Amino acid sequence: MLDTKYLLTDEQMIHFITKGYLVLTNDLPEQLHRRVMDKIYYVLHEEGNPGNNILPRVPEIQQFFDTPTVKGALTSVLGPDYYMHPHRHCHYNRPGSQTPGGGQWHKDGYWSSMRSHRPWWAMIFYYTQDITEEMGPTAIMPGTQYYEKFLGDRGETLLPTGKAGTMVLVHFDLWHKASLNVSEFDRYMLKFQFTRLREPENASWNHQSPDFPVPDGLPAQHPNLWQDVWEWLRAAVPESAKKEQPVQSPQELGELVSEASETDALNASYTLGRMGKEGIAELAALLSAGTHLTAERAAYGLQAAGSEAVPALLELLAHQDERRRGLAAFVLGMIGPGASLSVQQLIERLQDGSSWVRRNAVEALGMIREPVEQVVPALTEALLNSLQEETNDAPQAGSMYVSQQSYIKNKIGYTAALSLLRTGKDGDPKQVVQALEQALSSGDRYVRAYAAEALSHLRTEEAIDVLVRYCRTSRWCSDTSKASTF
Repeated sequence: MLDTKYLLTDEQMIHFITKGYLVLTNDLPEQLHRRVMDKIYYVLHEEGNPGNNILPRVPEIQQFFDTPTVKGALTSVLGPDYYMHPHRHCHYNRPGSQTPGGGQWHKDGYWSSMRSHRPWWAMIFYYTQDITEEMGPTAIMPGTQYYEKFLGDRGETLLPTGKAGTMVLVHFDLWHKASLNVSEFDRYMLKFQFTRLREPENASWNHQSPDFPVPDGLPAQHPNLWQDVWEWLRAAVPESAKKEQPVQSPQELGELVSEASETDALNASYTLGRMGKEGIAELAALLSAGTHLTAERAAYGLQAAGSEAVPALLELLAHQDERRRGLAAFVLGMIGPGASLSVQQLIERLQDGSSWVRRNAVEALGMIREPVEQVVPALTEALLNSLQEETNDAPQAGSMYVSQQSYIKNKIGYTAALSLLRTGKDGDPKQVVQALEQALSSGDRYVRAYAAEALSHLRTEEAIDVLVRYCRTSRWCSDTSKASTF
């Protein structure tokens, strides 16, 4: 069992919520870091970057993520049953290898149908050697995780440094980039991604006080957005309204949601989400009839409204525009178990003509979870249908993501497998195992990875048998390379 002293403090959690990162250090032997670096050097120069196979190729890396420091930090942010995502990468920065100024500022490609302000996902940048600014550590821009647009010169650039074992835990959507290595040394950074499997049921860190003191040095103030994340992580009942009423009316705040300034727009959206019925009505109208950008911003405000917003969202599930239907499904998923009354309508959306709407409905069902006797059969059917489409080589007509997230080939199957990882253990084991066994033959590598992990979560005799047979044929031999003799 994890010693609670390794869990984060309130101050660290508030820093993560507002600034989007934490710098931590693993206390591990220098020899281990050196051994890993030597192996990585060999692999990169003799075989090329192994990408997702970096862990089985250099299995000692797993020791970095099994320490109480890492487990305590990830448990605090993502809950005790977080999952290491199958996408991993070793970033190799040679001396002078980057263009002047380093790489381009960016957010990583995301894995859900939409980015979430709430921490369903996180990343760790792990350094295997002492890292200085001259060696080109990954640059981050604190406080930018909630912005779709890059802040440019208005943002602060930070280059985290430290001893071997230094790691930067970041909100998945934090803006970051490679920086220029002006030293004489190679720089290695391991990027691993993690996802939470269920919404918080209690505060999973060393939580002491419900207060939320805002730290200094932030590029912008988002009190209601931060409060929403804080209350959600604490599993607290969200406040429907502040004691002091906002100066603006719902209509005036609604106009701000459409403003070019993301700071003003997000503040207005989350303020409306905490105003009760009047705020919900304004946000629902914006989601229904506003521009696409305005509708997305309104969706974030509606998630902050919680279960009170469910009736309005059920109406939006029937909207004639696929984007609005999909956003309504997304918000219902973000509301979680409090949106259980929407399960039947979400199941009906699995027959929607838009694959983006279907995908949002699949993800929402996995987050709402209950009633499991309805949710799990619907998810297994969605998974099997997506696999059939792979077999038929049928395009996912109507999808708004035809050219996006190309790294996910079967987007609905991927999402259904992830949702079954979150819920399958509570369903009919035989039904779930049969679907997951077929998913192990998917043409999408991430569908296969989620299916294998879901089988390991089930722990039934049949699930273990399927998983063992799969592992026998998919085993990776880390000693086999172009240089090996047999």
